[in-house]
Amino acid sequence: MKRLLLLAALALALPTAVFAGNHVDYTNTGGNLTGSSSGLTLTGSTLIAVNGLNGLGLVTGPDLGSLSFGTGALLSGSLTANSCSGGGTGCVIATFASAGSWFKVTGNGTSGIPNNTLFSGSFQGPVQLFLTGSADGTHTYIVMGSLGTNSPVSQIVLSTGKGYFDGDATITSGDTTLVVPEPASLGLLGTGLIGLAGIVRRKLKA
Repeated sequence: MKRLLLLAALALALPTAVFAGNHVDYTNTGGNLTGSSSGLTLTGSTLIAVNGLNGLGLVTGPDLGSLSFGTGALLSGSLTANSCSGGGTGCVIATFASAGSWFKVTGNGTSGIPNNTLFSGSFQGPVQLFLTGSADGTHTYIVMGSLGTNSPVSQIVLSTGKGYFDGDATITSGDTTLVVPEPASLGLLGTGLIGLAGIVRRKLKA
C-alpha cells in the first residue's frame, strides 16, 4: 500500500517536472494586424529569429518562417481609443476573448529550422491591447496574451507613428517565449505512469 501511495505521489509530481524544461524564443517582424469587434488577426508576419529550438541555439535570418494568430471577439474597450483613462499612457484599451483563438509558428527549413509547424496552440486567457506613448507624440500598441499556464505571454508590438490604430496596421516586432518539456522528463513521466499502472493492476487482481 505504501508503494502504491508513493507511486501515486510521483505521478502527480511529474507533470510539474515535465514543464520545467527549456525555453524557445521566437521573434517576428512585419505582417498585417487587423482588428474589429470579431477579434484581432495577424497574418504575413516573418519569423526572423529562433532561440533554443532543438538545441540549435540562436538562429537568425531574414526569413525563417512565419507567425500568425487570431483572437476571439472583442470583450471590452475600443480599438480606436486614443488615450488612457485619466490622460495617462501605458494602459489596456481593449480586451479580446480566448474562445476561438489560435496561434501558429511555422518554419521553412532555413538554417536548420524544421520545415513544418514549430508551434500550434491557442490563447488560454483574455488577450489585451495596450496603448503606450512617447514625448514626441508617437504611439505604440502592444498585443499581449498567455499561450498556456506554463508559457510566458506572447508580446506583439506595432507602431503607428503619430497616428492611431484604426483596425489595420503593420507590426514592427513580435516576441513569443514558450516553455517546452525536456525529453528526459517526458521519459520519466512515461516510466512513472507505466509503473503505477502495473501496481494498480496487481492490486486489483489480488
